[in-house]
Amino acid sequence: MPKIVTVTFSPCIDKTTAVPELIPEKKLRCKSPKLEPGGGGINVARAIIKLGGEAIAVYPAGGYTGKYFNALMESENVPTVIIETKNETRENIIVVDESKNQQYRFGMPGTALTEDEWQQCLHAIERREGIEFIVASGSLPPGVPLDIYARLATIAKRKNAKLVIDTSGEALKHAVDEGVYLIKPNLGELASLAGVEKIDQDKIVNLGRKLIKKGGCEILVVSMGEKGAMLITINEHHHFIPPQVNRKSTVGAGDSMVAGLVLALSKQRSLADVLKYGIACGTAATMNPGTELCKKEDVDMIIETMN
Repeated sequence: MPKIVTVTFSPCIDKTTAVPELIPEKKLRCKSPKLEPGGGGINVARAIIKLGGEAIAVYPAGGYTGKYFNALMESENVPTVIIETKNETRENIIVVDESKNQQYRFGMPGTALTEDEWQQCLHAIERREGIEFIVASGSLPPGVPLDIYARLATIAKRKNAKLVIDTSGEALKHAVDEGVYLIKPNLGELASLAGVEKIDQDKIVNLGRKLIKKGGCEILVVSMGEKGAMLITINEHHHFIPPQVNRKSTVGAGDSMVAGLVLALSKQRSLADVLKYGIACGTAATMNPGTELCKKEDVDMIIETMN
C-alpha cells in the first residue's frame, strides 16, 4: 500500500500542441495535441511513479473530461481515489511557438466543487491507513475554502503523517498558521509569508528559521529558479544550483521537484541528498516536452553532474 498520498482539488487535462509561429488574426495549423493528466498533486504522484516509487492520487473528477482524465491516469499506472463531481474536469492548453521556442500556457478556470465533494476528498485521506506523507499541491477551485490545507494539517497530525504543501497566497498562509512538515515557496511567496516586499539571498536562512521557530513548518525548501534551491531547517541549511540543460518545457518542473523531495525523504536520505534529488527531478522535467515530467534516467544523469 503506498505510503505517499497526494491530493489535488483542481486537476486538469493538459493539451499540448505546437505551431510554426504564433501570429494574431491568422488560422494557425497546430500539430497533433498531446493530452496528459495535470494539476499539482496529480503531477507529483505521476512523477513518483516514473521515478520507481509508489504513490496514490486523491482527486475530484466529473463529466466526459473527467472520464478521459481517469483513463489517462490509468494508462500511467497511477493508483487513484476518485471523487465523482457534478461539474466537468477542466482542460488547459499549452502552445509552443516553434519559431521562437517559446511556450504559451492558457489555464482555464478551476471547476467549482460542492462542499460535499471537497469534504469527500478529506474523508478519503482520513480513512486511509499507513500514510507517512500527504502531499497537497496546486491551486484551489471555486467552492473550496481557503483553509482547506490547514484542515489537512489537522488530519495529518491525527494520523501522525507528514504534510507537504506546495501552494501560494492565502491557502499557504492558512497552512503555515496551522503548522505543516514541509513547504516549498519561491522567493516571492516566502517574502509574503515573512511580511516583506523582497528577500535578498543572504537573508533567506534567517527569515526561514524565524518561520520554522514560529511552528509554520519543519523543513523549508525555497525555489530560486536558475539559482537553484535552498533547504532550511532549524539546525542546517543546504543550497545547490542545477546544471544547464536543453530546456523544452517548464510545465510540471516544480511538481517534479516536490516528487523528488518527498520520495527521497521517504527513503530517509540525508537532507543534503533530499535537496539534490529534488533539484535533479525538477531540472529533468524541463528536458521533456509538454507535461511529461521527469524521467529516471535523466535524473540519474543530472545527479552524477552535481556530485
